[in-house]
Amino acid sequence: MYKVLITDPLSDQGIDKLLRAEDVEVVRKVGLTGEALLSEIATADALLVRSQTKVTEEVINQGNRLKVIARAGVGVDNIDIPAATRKGVIVVNAPDGNTISTAEHTFAMLISLARNIPQAHRTVINGEWNRKAFVGVELNQKTLSIIGFGRIGSELAKRAKAFRMNVIAFDPYLTEERAQKFGVQKASFNEAIAAGDFITVHTPLTKETRHMINHEVFDKMKDGVRILNCARGGIIDEAALYDAIVSGKVAGAALDVFEVEPPGNHPLFTLPQVICTPHLGASTIEAQENVAVDVSEEVLHILRGEPFKNAVNLPSIPAELQQKLAPYHELVEKLGHFVGQMATEAIKEITITYAGELAEGDVAPLTRMMLKAVLSHHLADINFVNAPHLAKQRGIHVLEQKSGHSHGFTQWLNIEVKTDKNQHQVSGTLLNGFGPRIIKIDQFPVDVAPKGHLLFIQHRDQPGAIGRVGTLLGSRDINIATMQVGRKQAGGQAIMILRIDKAIPNDLMNALKQMDEIQSVMEIDL
Repeated sequence: MYKVLITDPLSDQGIDKLLRAEDVEVVRKVGLTGEALLSEIATADALLVRSQTKVTEEVINQGNRLKVIARAGVGVDNIDIPAATRKGVIVVNAPDGNTISTAEHTFAMLISLARNIPQAHRTVINGEWNRKAFVGVELNQKTLSIIGFGRIGSELAKRAKAFRMNVIAFDPYLTEERAQKFGVQKASFNEAIAAGDFITVHTPLTKETRHMINHEVFDKMKDGVRILNCARGGIIDEAALYDAIVSGKVAGAALDVFEVEPPGNHPLFTLPQVICTPHLGASTIEAQENVAVDVSEEVLHILRGEPFKNAVNLPSIPAELQQKLAPYHELVEKLGHFVGQMATEAIKEITITYAGELAEGDVAPLTRMMLKAVLSHHLADINFVNAPHLAKQRGIHVLEQKSGHSHGFTQWLNIEVKTDKNQHQVSGTLLNGFGPRIIKIDQFPVDVAPKGHLLFIQHRDQPGAIGRVGTLLGSRDINIATMQVGRKQAGGQAIMILRIDKAIPNDLMNALKQMDEIQSVMEIDL
């Protein structure tokens, strides 16, 4: 009999499967803290919480039988994930349960934004009756640009299509087949930004997406565009949004999330064109029940030794295998992050090849680590456990293979990604005394230490090209720490990899791209 301890409020409907399971004893003690929690967790096989219970390292270490901690929601800030991982306890959450709720809330905000509903409501209850002040716009035949076409973005598209809106979608992993399935037009980021009468963001908040909607992007939009953010605070630069509304470029904005929550006396609140809600995307009865149902099912799967998918940490690996693979962790992570940033279009296929000592044993944990690194630049809530599931969900074919040809190295690793338009590959090894090295990029031999802020340039092999790049960077006080170049033949295609001390400003990046010899420039952070 498995003991499932529930310490936060959850409805009977949400945990119905747990309550009916013959092999599970459900113990509900809401509000447990301190010694009482430590005493109860000692005999629990699973702990199910929301956000109130603080699952600290002390609590986790006290759980001698504990196999899984389940969070009925998305965020796991109240759980010590590293401590759980060290203890071999799986932590799961419910990333899908609020999909419909968030999509519906976004659409409610969309209609409210189009028809000035909150503003009009305030005046009516204050005794005014000013119909002329709140003339809105129809959604019919307007263009909705969706930035991020995952679970929530695609559900929003269905609702917008029902209102006869034209829907354009940008997502690095959106294929033509999936776009056609939802009846939307696949577009580049700049195309989606320029075409939208309404623009809504549904991406994770990562280093790449933070302030992705900024002053420069607002300048590319239509005059009178309307903006929505019911995803994550920080995707939109709020200062830039304020300026765009004041200037008249943006006709209105609907925000459910903010960079700092609660936002306090935010300057945007002084603008009548802005409508706001206090992060209500997942705040429905159904969503709260759905997340409880999802984690209840995951708990049962884990306790019974069945497959599961929504873990947010790495399950325990046998100590012997962990010790064998540990030296390769950094190499795998670095190569994955490098090629993940190179692939800017939708990835269709990932091939990972192991050779030398790496080909002699179980490398599944390294493959999961590689997938997580590659896909983390575009997908939210990805981890070592659910990376294969998310790759399959996105239609990405993953091939793991072993080779007898180690290219002269004791161990050799190659990762190749194919997109709709091209393919990229990076090879690496471990050098005794030097650690991870990148030894080949797109068939160009190099010797690069994968660390720091890198500038990756593809160019024609012409005299003076490298010098002109160095001179341009030096003129902007950007120091080059190391440089590596690679070519196949004199005068042909070539690459250069520069490790620099700070990021490249946009105007300097544009200047580099305009040099005759240069074909592409990309910043890569490792």
